[in-house]
Amino acid sequence: MSAPLATCILAAGLGTRMKSAHAKVLHRVAGRPMIEYPVALAHALGSEQVVCVLGHQAAEVQAAVEDRFGKGQIAVAIQAEQHGTGHAVQQAAPLFEDHRGLLLVLYGDVPLLTEATLTRLIDTASAGILALITFEPESPRGYGRVVRNEAGKVTRIVEEKDCSDAERRIGECNAGIYCGPSRFILESLHALTPDNAQGELYLTDVVEMAAHELAVATILASAEEVMGVNDRVELARADRVMRLRLAERLMRDGVTVRDPERLYLEPGVVVGRDTELGPGVELRGRTAIGEGCRIEAGVVISDCTVGSRVHVKPYCVLGESVVGDDAHLGPVAHLRPGTVLDREVHLGNFVETKKTRLGRGSKANHLSYLGDAEIGAGVNVGCGTITCNYDGYTKSKTVIEDGAFIGSDTQLVAPVTVGKGAVVAAGTTVTEDVPAGALALTRPKQIAVAGWAERKRARMGGAPESKPKPKKPRKTAAGRRGRRRK
Repeated sequence: MSAPLATCILAAGLGTRMKSAHAKVLHRVAGRPMIEYPVALAHALGSEQVVCVLGHQAAEVQAAVEDRFGKGQIAVAIQAEQHGTGHAVQQAAPLFEDHRGLLLVLYGDVPLLTEATLTRLIDTASAGILALITFEPESPRGYGRVVRNEAGKVTRIVEEKDCSDAERRIGECNAGIYCGPSRFILESLHALTPDNAQGELYLTDVVEMAAHELAVATILASAEEVMGVNDRVELARADRVMRLRLAERLMRDGVTVRDPERLYLEPGVVVGRDTELGPGVELRGRTAIGEGCRIEAGVVISDCTVGSRVHVKPYCVLGESVVGDDAHLGPVAHLRPGTVLDREVHLGNFVETKKTRLGRGSKANHLSYLGDAEIGAGVNVGCGTITCNYDGYTKSKTVIEDGAFIGSDTQLVAPVTVGKGAVVAAGTTVTEDVPAGALALTRPKQIAVAGWAERKRARMGGAPESKPKPKKPRKTAAGRRGRRRK
């Protein structure tokens, strides 16, 4: 049986290079705050304890984590002043006093690290040694170097500012991610001193202690995977890498992605096979899309459940809604929270819904607002229909029963019910319930005044398009000079 695992996540820094009013780890990669990624990894790896060391905007960072994972899923240690990575872990040490097993150290600004790499790291450390991740960047400048002896064994880590000229030429760098016996790491913290160029307590000094007392092993990772995010440029790079990873995973699971570079996808989104995603599509939050769907360009879907064989045309926006199988939406339809569409519903151009349910096969194909409404099956909603659900003080409900026909340019002033199979004539304002099977009609009587158009043209001297326009007097050069003299 493997040793129990605890994880310490260092996330206290201000991140001044982000030039932001927000803590660095709250900036988003693929739609999620960076701090979520190491916390998710720690849980996926089976950590019994997850401690986040926070400092700048600690309350906001903790709230972001709890919003995603729930209260009680992490413990928090505060590093009020930052005096190095060793000092950060010291702040968390009291929370690990009763832990007997392995301690994993991660960072809140390294979102691209994978579970596979960390599993290798933990497996290596399970032999009772200190394991660390190394990488070989194109340029090692700025990174701590991994120093080995003639036998190839790691002896220590030297930070850039403390390197000799020979050490600066070393290409293998330290990613700062460690796993080893918890007791050894925590006890070694007491021996750290700020005897270095930065006057800080380096966690890297624990490596040299482990080289003497235990053994040190390394796991090589790609520079991309262990990349830290320190500014907006690196944030954009990390975001792109994560989105492409997620897109590749979908494609390997049978989803067609027409332009992977322009798919904006968050972790946790589910898409069924044979669904096609167009360029510029954004799938956010807890969205799940069924099989055989076609989601066209520019569609944004957040926290929705979409059935199978659904066609969403360009530039629709869907939020916190449920869409049944074989529905057709858009283009440019807007489903606001609380919308529930049954099978085979059609919503067309510039139709907006909010807290509205439409029954099977109902249609609203053009320019309508349906808010706080219960609409039955087989209902036709004509162009320009509005449910007038708000009187300035309260919101009321509109009910349209099965098979009703709502003519164009209708206003339904809630609370109101249109009965089963009823017809509302175009241009009607419905203020009272319409009985089942009845016709509701409020338009004024049309009148025709015979000969009026001919008499009008005679008075005006002909048709408007044939009437000559008066010519403006021509301006002479003398006149222009005279005006200038004035």
